[in-house]
Amino acid sequence: MTDASATLSAVDVSTARSVPRAATAVGYAVATKGAVARSLGLSRSALEANGFSGKPGQVLAVPSGDGLAVAVGVGDPGSIDANGLRSAAAAFARAASKHAHLATNLADVDGVDAKAAGQAVAEGVLLASYRYVGLKNDESVGSKLESLTLMVGEKRQKGVDQGAERGAVVAAAAAFARELANTPPTYLNAKDIAAKAVDIGSASGLHVEVFNKDELEQMGCGGVLGVNRGSTEPPRMVKLTWSPKNPTGHLALVGKGIMYDSGGISLKPSDAFHQVMKMDMSGAAAVLSTMSALKALKCRTKVTAWLMCTDNMPSGSALKLGDVLTMRNGKTVEIHNTDAEGRLVLADGLSLAVEEEPDAIVDIATLTGAVMGALGPDIAGLLGTDQALVDQLKQRSADIDEPVWQLPLEKDRYRKLLDSVVADMRNIGGPYGGTITASIFLSEFTGDVPWAHLDIAGPMKVDGDEGIYSKGATGFGTRLLIDLACNFSLPG
Repeated sequence: MTDASATLSAVDVSTARSVPRAATAVGYAVATKGAVARSLGLSRSALEANGFSGKPGQVLAVPSGDGLAVAVGVGDPGSIDANGLRSAAAAFARAASKHAHLATNLADVDGVDAKAAGQAVAEGVLLASYRYVGLKNDESVGSKLESLTLMVGEKRQKGVDQGAERGAVVAAAAAFARELANTPPTYLNAKDIAAKAVDIGSASGLHVEVFNKDELEQMGCGGVLGVNRGSTEPPRMVKLTWSPKNPTGHLALVGKGIMYDSGGISLKPSDAFHQVMKMDMSGAAAVLSTMSALKALKCRTKVTAWLMCTDNMPSGSALKLGDVLTMRNGKTVEIHNTDAEGRLVLADGLSLAVEEEPDAIVDIATLTGAVMGALGPDIAGLLGTDQALVDQLKQRSADIDEPVWQLPLEKDRYRKLLDSVVADMRNIGGPYGGTITASIFLSEFTGDVPWAHLDIAGPMKVDGDEGIYSKGATGFGTRLLIDLACNFSLPG
């Protein structure tokens, strides 16, 4: 299999004062008014005659010698921000997708901090250039990109250069999360992702521990083991630790890693959504990819992560409705739906995270279809027990344009929906408010540690090329968690 994320990581990203000779496609920022770069070769009247007004995201590609000159709209002068630059850079990358060597002056736009601009433009071009090749015999469908040059004036060059370097690291991590989630389940089971984590750890300064089925039994991780009962593939739990000198805080991350989710005995219908259940490990993919970037970004926060990995399959040995599982923290759970399995594996991960006594815990999961009913396909649900931590995630979300929306954790109203006659609780709460009741379930395993939950079931994939995303898995949550870890402040 061709690893498209590795190909993207190999792209040479640099800065220069002028267009490099190698560049065959050059993007020029054009606002809705003001001067137009002479190098573009078109006047404003000529642009307008071709329907180009400079609105954000607009592009107009013009043959120029042996290459391409691309007008890239950035909106009203002074109105664009880093998120707008990222989107503009993505639009440029798509317009120039047949070219290997790109250059653009987008990071030199006035009004955006140089470092932020460099990071945003690098992320936009790199992530929009990602193409999953996988098992295709025709590898020419992959990204053509080999180099990206950000053209910038002398005063901004240092800042843009620093930002571009950071953007390249972040984009590579997000692309790696996409690669994992796009991989067919036969080629990526729990053992496989654990092996990848070991490789990532050795290259990224992480301490990695892998726990097999026997060890999970000794640890009392009944959630993971229960979900795994129906699978011929053994489960794996992976613990990764980033330990910088003199850390400024300790953040714990827990990722749902259901490598393929059939629904178990509560079998999913055979429809288009079932087909993408190879992506039900997108939370674990985001966490692993986040951890891969911390060393390169010189993250000052200690971060401990758990990947909770197993298939959820139907068989003669599969988990049954009415079964009761005992979780790592000793609480018992009656199973009313085997397709509500993500919360079971997360319960063990959250319990283990609490035992480390971190300053905060964040879990990320493709957890409920209900969140899509509430927020649609583009926005992740956010719930938590600590508003300061939730607010940090909301701020980080706004800064990097991975949208989240806070939903209420209404324990007083809805905890009773999880009551069970035979156990401490059951694993579903009825037909309504599914995202909230699932989050209340998770909160039972977070103790007194500030905790937040990200439900990324909606934005885990896109059905067509869109902005920085390419058709398939999005890697959503990777950039958000990286930004949180690198800017983490103690809640309260």
